[in-house]
Amino acid sequence: MSRLENAAQDDAAFRLELRGWLTSAYAAFARDWPGGAAPRDLDFRRAWEDTLCAQGWSGLGWPEAYGGKGLPLSRQAVFHEEHARCGAPLGVNLIGHGILAPTLLHFGTEAQKRRFLPGILANREVWCQGYSEPGAGSDLASVRTRAEPVAGGYRLNGHKIWTSFADRAQWCFVLARTDPQAPKHRGLSFLLVDMGSAGVRVEPIRQITGEAEFCEVFFEDVFVPQNLLLGEENQGWKVAMAAASFERGTYFIPRLVRFAQELDLVRRLALRPDAYGHVPASSSAVRHKWARLAADSHVLALKSQRALAGAMRGDPPGPEGSSTKIHWSEAHQRLLELSMQLLGETACVAENGEGADEQAAALAHAYLWSRAETILAGTSEIQRNIIAEQMLGLPKG
Repeated sequence: MSRLENAAQDDAAFRLELRGWLTSAYAAFARDWPGGAAPRDLDFRRAWEDTLCAQGWSGLGWPEAYGGKGLPLSRQAVFHEEHARCGAPLGVNLIGHGILAPTLLHFGTEAQKRRFLPGILANREVWCQGYSEPGAGSDLASVRTRAEPVAGGYRLNGHKIWTSFADRAQWCFVLARTDPQAPKHRGLSFLLVDMGSAGVRVEPIRQITGEAEFCEVFFEDVFVPQNLLLGEENQGWKVAMAAASFERGTYFIPRLVRFAQELDLVRRLALRPDAYGHVPASSSAVRHKWARLAADSHVLALKSQRALAGAMRGDPPGPEGSSTKIHWSEAHQRLLELSMQLLGETACVAENGEGADEQAAALAHAYLWSRAETILAGTSEIQRNIIAEQMLGLPKG
């Protein structure tokens, strides 16, 4: 048996063992949660994430010297897939585990690694990402938040927005301008900011779902010690771009698993007779929409596998990530729009009211949340520009 066949066999055994543990552990956790499973509740998500970390399911790809498991990317992909498959929600500290930790491992000093990695590994410290600003969302290089060098560190002033979980985070990594005279992609620095510092103010933003996962963050004369500069001064763009690449092999895996699960749910809704005995799937328009979404699901899975294979080979990230992002976000919106069409007035039933339909409520919530998916992580317009310029070779402007 070849080395690749051995590795595949080992991955399959790992998958089966992990699937059994996750199914049992998550079912028990959800059963014991006061009031039953609440996968959209942030306290529930944080507590489940704490459980995973306590059981050793964090730092999967980290070196063992820093408490990690040193698992290859293929095993990490298996974990993300099986975790999504069992119905468990994404955690609250995704930024810490998925972005900040590998960035620290690559750019951090030994002192920074020893200070911050244990808190992420145990999920004691939640991180948020201070990138987007009013007027500088997808155009990240245009940030205006200033970090003025002062004795012993920096004085930080600025305004960040759409900062996920900032009201729950202990730390934030902030992209700030340290040299206002430099071209916009230069003169930026990557700072680690204590959210408990004097001058940090967080204002949650109420969403259409009624939740407030996103926040505005204001920095008013916040002192950031010199030892909390990650990487070199004025080289923050390099650090930020590297940080964006670390999750590329696994980022879409849980989202595509969920897409396939929702697609199957929509299929069952289409085959279920309504109150008048009409079967929605008898409509050619409904069948056409579902077939297109089934094709989307298959193609997105292939794109994810290609990205994973490229990451495993060590290939540099390229513009194909923009193709996957725009494809997933727009297809997911179409999927949930079809679910609302099939549910009809049932989608309007109060989630916690008398006669509530939990399935309908979950889909309605997902539909409302999906409005953000063509904006976050780079708008569809920005993604189309990247595809046009870097993949198709079209001129700028």
